[in-house]
Amino acid sequence: MEPIEPWLDRQYRHAASAMLRSISPIGIVKERPGFGQSVRPCKGAIVASPVLASYDPDPDYFFHWYRDSAVIIDALRLLYGDGSIGATAHEHLVDFVRFSHALLRLDGRALVTDQSWRAAVAPDFTQFLRTDADLGAAHGEAIAGETRVNPDGTLDISSWPRPQHDGLALRALALLRWVGEIDAKVDAGRDLAALIRFDLDFTARHWREPSFDIWEEERGQHYYTLRVAAAALAAGADWIEQGGGAELARHYRVEVQAIHRALDAFWVPDAGYYRSRVLRSGAPSSKELDIAVILAAIHSASAADAGRHSAQDPRMHSTLERLESLFDAAYAINRGRSTGRGPAMGRYAGDVYYSGGAYFFSTLGAAEFCFRAARGPVDAAAWIHRGDAYLRTVREYIPTSGAMSEQFDQHTGAQTSARELAWSYAAFISCVHARHQAIGLVRHG
Repeated sequence: MEPIEPWLDRQYRHAASAMLRSISPIGIVKERPGFGQSVRPCKGAIVASPVLASYDPDPDYFFHWYRDSAVIIDALRLLYGDGSIGATAHEHLVDFVRFSHALLRLDGRALVTDQSWRAAVAPDFTQFLRTDADLGAAHGEAIAGETRVNPDGTLDISSWPRPQHDGLALRALALLRWVGEIDAKVDAGRDLAALIRFDLDFTARHWREPSFDIWEEERGQHYYTLRVAAAALAAGADWIEQGGGAELARHYRVEVQAIHRALDAFWVPDAGYYRSRVLRSGAPSSKELDIAVILAAIHSASAADAGRHSAQDPRMHSTLERLESLFDAAYAINRGRSTGRGPAMGRYAGDVYYSGGAYFFSTLGAAEFCFRAARGPVDAAAWIHRGDAYLRTVREYIPTSGAMSEQFDQHTGAQTSARELAWSYAAFISCVHARHQAIGLVRHG
């Protein structure tokens, strides 16, 4: 079988270059004539995709999502750490922190007071607008529950699902990792510390509240949101304690214990998986078996991860096996696949968004999970082999150009949905790093 390493090296370089195009894309102007908008990004904004589209057929992803931007700023840290990018990474970090602080001053009440902007909206687009009540509530701490904003630092005026509470926990995690790597080399700055504290406080106050899931589809309590909240507060407690905040650190650790108890209740013994959600309505969800649970394990991972709700958790291993079986049976591109290739992975059963996935970040997330599982007291070589099988599947659907969209069609394998998705590139970068660490442990363990 052809070695995978030469391709990994080439694709890694492309992923790094491509992801950087989504960070501070100040040279791109996005026209939304239906909404009467001309969006000129600010420094520090991170767009989910730099490709200008308007559901024609590609979706309009020219927004700064709190969640996506945190995943990408964390991947930027990995590029900085391995020397793929130099001082520019620090400049991007500083810009990101300043932009994030500026967002906290947004106030939707101004759009309620001055209604002139509505006159610029095309009549057939008014159905997609937020109500005055929704906009009027968007101020103060509620801004932190926004799902996304425009990359020019203005509110998203569309009636998008909100609130969403995973973004700030992810941002805190990413920034805490940055502090852990660069504070001995560069001045992290007061703004960075203040933003981390805000994100941690918001997470501690709001994790019990229902919010929309990672896919922005259902409101309730979500495994992914809770897991990253627990990880952020645990890491934040250590950081706060180092600065003399022993009492606040104790409070955060009490919250972490409460979140872990809530996470334990997501295990479904008869089904053999962690369910992804408990809906606010109490109704059952067809999306209980969801790759979001696996993504939660890798996005919350730390060097000290072990035990329940980590990649070393046998219940997590069972969840991955159930997901493999689901997508192996559901996707035509998984039937008759060659030896050494893993199943292409999607989000959940019955997904209808564009092709209904496979997703690059889902398949890469499964691979990264395997590489992280290899760090535990298990057959590391077997887990690495399993992770590589997923990577061979990803290689199958990436053209020689290296371009990665959001999905590859479950029937044909053709790339679909958002083109040049920054999260896809970030997932590749993170996955390759986890692989290198796993192989290093095997060689030196």
